[in-house]
Amino acid sequence: MNYLDCWISVATALFAQALAGEPQLADSLPKPISGEPFGYVAVLRGDQEGRFAVLLDPGLLDMPLMGEGVDQKTGWGELLREVADAAAGDLLAKSGKQCRVESFGEISGQSQVSRALQLKAGDHGFSILICDEVRQVKSPSPAEGEESTIRAHLEPPAVPPQPAKAGASGVCSGIELLLDVELEATLRFGCRELPLGELLDLGPGDVVELDRHVSDPVDLIVGDKIVAQGEVVLVNGNFGLRVTGVAAPRKRLESIRCLF
Repeated sequence: MNYLDCWISVATALFAQALAGEPQLADSLPKPISGEPFGYVAVLRGDQEGRFAVLLDPGLLDMPLMGEGVDQKTGWGELLREVADAAAGDLLAKSGKQCRVESFGEISGQSQVSRALQLKAGDHGFSILICDEVRQVKSPSPAEGEESTIRAHLEPPAVPPQPAKAGASGVCSGIELLLDVELEATLRFGCRELPLGELLDLGPGDVVELDRHVSDPVDLIVGDKIVAQGEVVLVNGNFGLRVTGVAAPRKRLESIRCLF
């Protein structure tokens, strides 16, 4: 399993959900895109890393697949960033290999094509070219690993080992008795205060604007405390959270005081 396979799997599902008319993504024979293509490149770091570029047929900008009145190019950028992040989560779920999108931005011109796809929307077909330079990071060979082990045994440690005062998770001893307790965790995308009158007037189709931008991290909450923040990803069709920051162990423990 590699990142390219995960990207195609995720893109097939998300394109059908997010684009108007539920267009279908299918394999195609490689051929140059007529006109000046537009596209985006993600730089990945982790167990698999490198550049992953997606070039799109400029004709897509004339189709309101992102919805009427929406800037199509901006919409494609946001959708492809979501696919790039979700593919990394899918790779982790399916193979245990970790990678993250370190940077994401626009790209111009055409590079060596690794895979060609076609997006079929009604009577139209649009080329999508993938330039995959993501490679598996080389693991140490058995000989190198054995040499490192021997060297570790022969060379004395620079600092004498200290007695452990906390568990592997960084919490004080004795807390192990609670480690099997199940807690309810909630993802918070944002907040909004509403007068009671507005709340009672809400109906299907109404939009409630939150106090957080779409690019801001979401909160993982246990009890009434924020224990972590991260990015929303898609894993096997379910929403998930890629953690980008966590609170100190003591702060995380404070979040469960009211539950006992």
